[in-house]
Order: sequence, then structure tokens, then C-alpha cells
Amino acid sequence: MAKGLGVAASGSAEVSQTAVEILKAGGNAFDAVLGALCTASIAEPLLVSLGGGGFMLGLPDGDKPRVYDFFCQTPGERRPDDELDFYPIIADFGTAEQEFHIGMGSIAVPGVVAGIYEAHRDLGRMPFREIITPAIELARSGVVVDAFHHYIIRILRPIMEATPESFRLYESPGWPGELIREGELLCNLDAALSLEALVSEGPGLFYHGEWAQKLAADCVERGGHVTLEDLAAYRVIRREPVVFRHRGARCAINPPPSPGGSLVAFALGVMGDWKSENDAWGSTGHLMNLLRGMRAASVARHEYSMEAGLELENMQQLLGSETIRAWQEGLELHSLFSRGTTHISVADAEGNIASLTASNGEGCSYVLPGSGIMLNNMLGEEDLNPGGFNRWKKGIRLASMMSPAIIEQADGTRFALGSGGSNRIRSAITQVMINLLDFDMAPEQAVAAPRIHLEGNMLSLEPGFSESVIDVLESAAPRTHHWPEKNLFFGGVHTVSVKHGGIFDGAGDPRRGGVVAFA
Repeated sequence: MAKGLGVAASGSAEVSQTAVEILKAGGNAFDAVLGALCTASIAEPLLVSLGGGGFMLGLPDGDKPRVYDFFCQTPGERRPDDELDFYPIIADFGTAEQEFHIGMGSIAVPGVVAGIYEAHRDLGRMPFREIITPAIELARSGVVVDAFHHYIIRILRPIMEATPESFRLYESPGWPGELIREGELLCNLDAALSLEALVSEGPGLFYHGEWAQKLAADCVERGGHVTLEDLAAYRVIRREPVVFRHRGARCAINPPPSPGGSLVAFALGVMGDWKSENDAWGSTGHLMNLLRGMRAASVARHEYSMEAGLELENMQQLLGSETIRAWQEGLELHSLFSRGTTHISVADAEGNIASLTASNGEGCSYVLPGSGIMLNNMLGEEDLNPGGFNRWKKGIRLASMMSPAIIEQADGTRFALGSGGSNRIRSAITQVMINLLDFDMAPEQAVAAPRIHLEGNMLSLEPGFSESVIDVLESAAPRTHHWPEKNLFFGGVHTVSVKHGGIFDGAGDPRRGGVVAFA
């Protein structure tokens, strides 16, 4: 906890430091979070890219919260399967393997560049060049590959090796012909030039100009869907967040069509009849109520057919008092059962607060020629394509579990938080919110506390719970999996807070290399 100009939390020291530098230079929280996103594309290139998509939830001091949806869009037309460059790879997590699909046919229309420019135009105050300069300098000087990002490189090795261009981005400077190693310097001179070009030419370069023409031409020739018309038609969408209350705090979170935020709100609503003051953190009452909320959200996701997105009317019904009361009464505690993403949170001394989550999927292996930018593989993400690959609706915004959130307590304290982690995003954010609001934890304690996650009939548990509670959880869940240590599987909730008087606090999630920095 500290006084000063602000605080930032993210998955990288370079990203958090960028935000702090911008705050010190006179920028606000929105300048800082957008500049930090640019730096994340260099420091965390396997998690986020200018070729991906995301969401920013901003709360300007004295104003209403607002959402900028710059997630990826499906193309306007689908090419036949036999014309596509679209194929599976296996990512080896050590204890498990997972299949992803990559290639030109997995690229959805990207939104990050448009999102950065539009949110900055609305809410920023520093010149755009100044917020992007740290990313340019880092791309030139390089970033040291830490243990966490080396782990991600090992997992996604098949994507890095899929094309000569993607391999060159991650080739070891000391061991030519091999992928970069932990402790080596990762530079991207092409990306530095690309960021400079964006400063000079603006987002039109990506959506109308030379880059758009290159991407569209390569999609035609090499088996992709994206056209010049798709790129030119892309628009950032301003949305009203889902707003709800929990333990007296006002919470705002990412709205439909992305279902993640509504599922967090629903889980907390179902759990709201539990008297938190009667049970300590980690008690049977706490964990069984948490499991109850997770089960409700999991069932509701399928009952309301959210896999392809959530309609506003369905969200209103889901979060209505009658629906929540029915679920509270219908879920007895003894009978409960019948991915690459990054987050940045920033608060400033003026009372502005920003929560931004972005993703490149795993990357598709295609690098826009001469740019140093790998495009997303969102059309190859099973979670985003529940109807089957190459069966998506044309020209629509993809749904996402990404759920940037902002909390306002009655005493004026504000929190910004969000997470990476695919389907685990909603459970990670729910648990940190419970820790902050039900148990009055400081951000570091709230983020570090052990987590659970329910997926179908499988309950996953981090170490740190008592044996007696574990016995009860195991009796309630058909299957359980015990992780030997805290793991990025359970998300990466980077969180900041600001109290009246400019008292800042924050926590970067150690599960995803999190770093907090103060200005």
C-alpha cells in the first residue's frame, strides 16, 4: 500500500513499469493501460498481439463505467473447408495435452489496434506517440525471457515452429536453429518499426492501408477467410457494462454478447444468501457455497446456450431476482451435481480506474510480412466455436469469457481486476471478488489465496485447503484433481485498488508472472 500517482498490475514487469512511467509523465489511467497494452504485445507476445482482440472497462472519475469491445469479429464469408489452411497442433502442458487449430483459416478480424486508438481518443490525454514509445523502445532493446514466458514458449512450441516466419520471431540469438531460452534477450525490430508506422499513419494502416492489403491478399492465396471488406468494416463497440451489487459494493463487468461477466454476476448472486460473517475463509461453509455458485454458473451457461454468445434479454432474465432466488433454493449444498490471455489493471490519483483484458488466442503462426505481428487463431479456438469449426455465424462479434471488472465500495474504495485463463476466468474473478468483499482481504492476499475450479463434473483444487474441507469437497464432486502447486490453469487475476486520499494497493498474480508497480 502506498501514496503517489497511481498503481498498475499486470503479468510482466515491463508492462507494469510502462503504465507507471506514463502516470509519472502526466498521463491518466487510460493512457497508462493502453500504453501498457502496446508494451504487452512486445513483452508477452504469446499472450497478446496487435493482431488479437480484447475489452477495456474504464471508470472515469465522476462518470459512469463504460466498456470498449474490441474483440475479434468473424469474417463476412466462409471459405469451403477444402480451401482452408487450418490444422490442429498439440500443446503439451506437461501433465496434460490440448489440441488447438492454427493456420490462415483460424484468423478472425482483429480489433486491438482499433481499440487502442478509439479508447485513447475518448479517454486519454497524452499524445499517442508518448504512450506507445515505451513499447517501441522495448521492441528494439529486447526483453529477457523469464521462467513463466519460457514455459509458455515450450507449451506452444508447435505453433512457433509451424512457419519459418513465426520461428524467426522466437529463434534463440545464441543458439541458431533453436527456440529462445530462458534468460535470453527477445528483440523484435520489425515490431518496433510497425509501432512507429502506426504512430505516423494511424489505425487506417491496419484496416484500409498496406497492412490490410497484405493480410487480405495472403488470406486469398494461402487459405484464410479475412477480406479487405472485413477489415474496413471493423468497428469498436461501446457497451454498457453489467452492473450489480455484492455485499454493498457496486460492481461493473463485461456485458453480453460475451457471457463471462454475466456468469460472474450470476454466481455471486446465487451465493449472496450465504452469511459470510458466520464462516472463515477456507471453511466448509465458504468452499461449499463457492462450489454452489460455480455449479450454478456452469449449468446456466449451457441452459441459456451461451457458448455462441449471450443475448441481452437472456442476461436480464438470468440476473433477475426471481431466477437467482429459484437457483438459491434449488441448489442444496449436499447435492450439487446431476486460454492465452493477459490482463492489465491501472488506477490513478485523479480517481480514474481501468481494467483491460486482451488475447491473441495462441497465435495462428502467420506473421504479417515485415511487421513482426502474429495474427490470432480465434476461429481455431474450440471454446469460441461451439457449433464446430468453420460453422460460425458470419460478420458477428465473437463471444468471450474475458471479464474485466471494476468494484466501488461504499467508502469510496475502488478496485480494478480481470484475468486470463479461458473458462477459468469466471471462477478466478469470482473467487477474488469474494476474497475482497466477503473477507475484506487486501489485494495481495485476495489474489494469492488458493483457488478451486469446477468444469463439468471435475473439481480442480490448488494446495492450501484443510484436509477436512477437502474431504467434504471430494464427497460433493464426482471427480477431483489435486494440483501439486499453484498454476496458471487457475487464471491470473491482476488487481489494483485506490482509496480516498490517493492510497494505492495492488497485486500481480504469481500464477502468471504478475507484477505490481507504484507511481
